[in-house]
Amino acid sequence: FIHYPPPLLLLPSAFPLPHLLALTGSEPLTVLPLTLEPEAAAQAHYKACDRLKLERKQRRMCRRDPGVAETLVEAVSMSALECQFQFRFERWNCTLEGRYRASLLKRGFKETAFLYAISSAGLTHALAKACSAGRMERCTCDEAPDLENREAWQWGGCGDNLKYSSKFVKEFLGRRSSKDLRARVDFHNNLVGVKVIKAGVETTCKCHGVSGSCTVRTCWRQLAPFHEVGKHLKHKYETALKVGSTTNEAAGEAGAISPPRGRASGAGGSDPLPRTPELVHLDDSPSFCLAGRFSPGTAGRRCHREKNCESICCGRGHNTQSRVVTRPCQCQVRWCCYVECRQCTQREEVYTCKG
Repeated sequence: FIHYPPPLLLLPSAFPLPHLLALTGSEPLTVLPLTLEPEAAAQAHYKACDRLKLERKQRRMCRRDPGVAETLVEAVSMSALECQFQFRFERWNCTLEGRYRASLLKRGFKETAFLYAISSAGLTHALAKACSAGRMERCTCDEAPDLENREAWQWGGCGDNLKYSSKFVKEFLGRRSSKDLRARVDFHNNLVGVKVIKAGVETTCKCHGVSGSCTVRTCWRQLAPFHEVGKHLKHKYETALKVGSTTNEAAGEAGAISPPRGRASGAGGSDPLPRTPELVHLDDSPSFCLAGRFSPGTAGRRCHREKNCESICCGRGHNTQSRVVTRPCQCQVRWCCYVECRQCTQREEVYTCKG
């Protein structure tokens, strides 16, 4: 069995990071934004890449550009935060600490599919933005031939370089064995993340001329906000397709992946995966209701009575606690230049799932 590199956000974002191919599942996941430790030496980015504990090819790609290591850390944090945001009202709320992460990675759940997609999307997004922000040496603004990038830069417009970032990500993640079923599924889900980024690209234009006329127009391409990407991938998670294997377990031969019933797998039916831009998974997800191998369960989880208490609490009911909170209110902007607020006290109810 050939192990496929786990999604980037599964790496703990505190140094040193574990090897991409050797996660133990015991490392904590930190989701706060990070900064790399300052290094005085000219080869500081080499050391930063070494601390990331990447595999050989990935470390070589990281060392090519001083901006890659910092962007990788940014992508891990951004992807983890977005995962937790999108699943904040679900039974599985993107909890990946310790043994839960290790157990989740061993199975092909819908949740695992989402992790691969959000990770590749996060890296693609972060790299494209880093290029246009001038934080990378090997790329700058969008290189699309149909846009006047030189003029766009002059007028303050700089396209996000999706062409460079998507090419980098595909090479960085790399396709593994074409015979390994799980590797093919994970690679497919990685590509879904990149495709969602591409689908969200918008062209922004700016007019220049006398009295606001549009005698000269410069345009550049920008990526959608990452929250929009996360929302799109969450929808794909909810409509993910389950695929099966035609593997002959007795003979130990790995065959093609069969598409869901009623769906064609492409011309001739010989494609290893159904030709679809959707997420795919192999296993049915657990309920995540009770503490087990894949999550700590939902006992004690806070819920919203009108929205999701019944679902999250799995029919066990919820506890209600009343508390008094004080928050700023009736804020007004004063000249010049501060905001003045009153302190308002109110009583609120907190709902938590019963054990």
